[in-house]
Amino acid sequence: MRVLGIDPGLRNLGWGVIDVAGAKLSHVANGICHSTPGEGEGDLAQRLVALHTQLTDVLRLYQPDAAAVEHTFVNKDAVATLKLGQARGIALLVPAQFGLTVGEYAPNAVKKTVVGVGHADKGQVDHMVRVQLPGVKIAGPDAADALAIAICHAHHLQSAGRLQAALRKAAE
Repeated sequence: MRVLGIDPGLRNLGWGVIDVAGAKLSHVANGICHSTPGEGEGDLAQRLVALHTQLTDVLRLYQPDAAAVEHTFVNKDAVATLKLGQARGIALLVPAQFGLTVGEYAPNAVKKTVVGVGHADKGQVDHMVRVQLPGVKIAGPDAADALAIAICHAHHLQSAGRLQAALRKAAE
């Protein structure tokens, strides 16, 4: 199974793709979709189009079977939170356009799955992604977070599969 993780951001939207074969995880690709602020009206709309186009290209190229996105947390700057939410909308929309169901995870859940503690810092997340995907070259912190989201989703899917298998066996 191929899993895409997405770390939403308006300026830098991180993405990471892994393959899952049983308990084995392997790195496929990672990167960052960029949008730069421009001048004048329609700027936000153009930035969202840029993210949509770039993320669509990622899905076309790597053809994931599953996708996951990190939840947005609300901060003190309501305008920034709203803009991040719009970028998150793109992160949810594009995989849905490819027919994928999109898993959603809180940042602490991702960190707990990958690092073992829910309040890990970016350096710890990066380190543990490198441990779980040996030889990976990470495009930046946003891509590392996206790979962590993909790893989290892979573990969740594996656990759900084991639960379903156990329930089927118990029903026999």
